[in-house]
Amino acid sequence: MLGALMLAALTFNTAENLPVGLLELISGDLRVSLSAVGLLVTGYGVTVAVASVPIAHAVRAVPRRHVLTGLLAALVVSSLVAALATSYGQLLAARLLTALAQALFWAVMGPVAVGLFAPEVRGRVVGALSVAGSLALVLGVPAGTWLGQRSAWQVPVALLAALGLVSLVTIAALLPTSRPEEEPAAYATSPDARRFGTVLAAGALSAAGAFTGYTYIVTFLGEVSGFSPSAVSVLLVGFGVACLAGVSVTGAFLDRFPRAALAIAVATQAVGMLGLYASGTHQVAAVVFLMLMGSALGPVFMATQNAMLHCAPGRTDIALAANSGAYNVGIAAGAAIGALVLPLAGARGAFLAGGLLTAGSCAALLGGRPRGKPR
Repeated sequence: MLGALMLAALTFNTAENLPVGLLELISGDLRVSLSAVGLLVTGYGVTVAVASVPIAHAVRAVPRRHVLTGLLAALVVSSLVAALATSYGQLLAARLLTALAQALFWAVMGPVAVGLFAPEVRGRVVGALSVAGSLALVLGVPAGTWLGQRSAWQVPVALLAALGLVSLVTIAALLPTSRPEEEPAAYATSPDARRFGTVLAAGALSAAGAFTGYTYIVTFLGEVSGFSPSAVSVLLVGFGVACLAGVSVTGAFLDRFPRAALAIAVATQAVGMLGLYASGTHQVAAVVFLMLMGSALGPVFMATQNAMLHCAPGRTDIALAANSGAYNVGIAAGAAIGALVLPLAGARGAFLAGGLLTAGSCAALLGGRPRGKPR
């Protein structure tokens, strides 16, 4: 069952980011601009940010088995519609349907997965799911891009439908049907409204900081650090591997040090971004700080998701939806802030702004630390 949920996480995250690798192919086939194809990713993120909490609230009484099978059915159908699209409008509509399904998927999948295991190992379960999600950037998108370039962009999109169908059948057959409020992880272990608000704010600030710079990482590595286009491609793969490694390592410590795991991940991201700003003109230093940033990007979201299972003041699925929404708001805000900073201060300025926003996330975590309680 955990394997089916991990496959679903990999498939959803690959679906979200695959257009990045297929931009030119989709643009040429549908005769639309690259910026229009880019909106397939932007619109996806905005939809997830806006729809997460309302949809989670609307289906709060529906058994999770039915919800997950419905979401995966939506993924299968939307992927097939996207693969068969003959116009930009059809492709956009299919993408928005996938985004609506993903807006609820992460909120529902977390409590279901951790509820299958004892409380003392739930952090490792969150880590396993996050590893699967991170594999989308390291394996899913590169493999889909390679396949699309050697066939047609519709082929990897259709393949997502097949992967989603495997998860759907497994979950429909094996996951028990129960009332959502009766599931083992339906409520947090230590409800804390103050901690909940602190984690939401820190996650959103951290995402805004990361994507203020990361959105323009190719420009930074080329213009500031002086890497060739081929070297930049290799570094982006390294960034993805660092992200996967960070998630794998952090997942092993989530159960014992949940608060420290989040604080360390945010602090590492801040050091990486500010280090790129300060030393990015030196290629060796740029590589070091880029890998530091990559090793923190995945663990931050994973640690905030894990925190929701501990501190949610109400149902964990609603809290996880709120966290996903806040994080996606941060992503959209970060890209917008970077776009404002770029013409004024260049790519280095974007990383300075992103590093300062991430430092603000660190401050939020310190400000929300309970007195007299261990970290």
